[in-house]
Amino acid sequence: MLKGFKDFIAQGNVLELAVAVIIGGAFAPIVQAITDVIMGIIGAVVKQPNFNSVLQFSINGSDPIQPGTIITAVVNFLLVAAAVYFCVVAPMNKLTARLKKEEEEAAEPTDVEVLTEIRDLIKQQQS
Repeated sequence: MLKGFKDFIAQGNVLELAVAVIIGGAFAPIVQAITDVIMGIIGAVVKQPNFNSVLQFSINGSDPIQPGTIITAVVNFLLVAAAVYFCVVAPMNKLTARLKKEEEEAAEPTDVEVLTEIRDLIKQQQS
C-alpha cells in the first residue's frame, strides 16, 4: 500500500502539477497587480473603479442588486487570461518553435552525405 502511494507521488504528472500550483501561486500577485493597474485605468475613464454599480437596482427597498459584478468578473478574467497568454504562453510557444527549428536544421543531411547519395545513385544507374 505504501509502495503504491510512493509510486503515485513519484509520477511525473503529480510532480508537474505540484510545481504548476506553486508557480501559479507565485505568479498570482503579478497578475493581480497588472489587473489592478488596468482596472485603475478603466476606472479613470469610466469614473468608477469597477463595473459593480452598472445596472444596479433594488427590489422593494432591498439591498442593491448589482449585475455589474458579473461584468467586473469577466473583465478581470480577460485581463488575467491576457496576462497569462502574453507573459507565459506566447514566450513558451516562441521558444518551442525556435528549439524545434534548431532541431530540424541539425537533422538535415550534410553536403558530404548528399553528395555520397548522388554518387551512389549514379553508380546504380550505370550498373
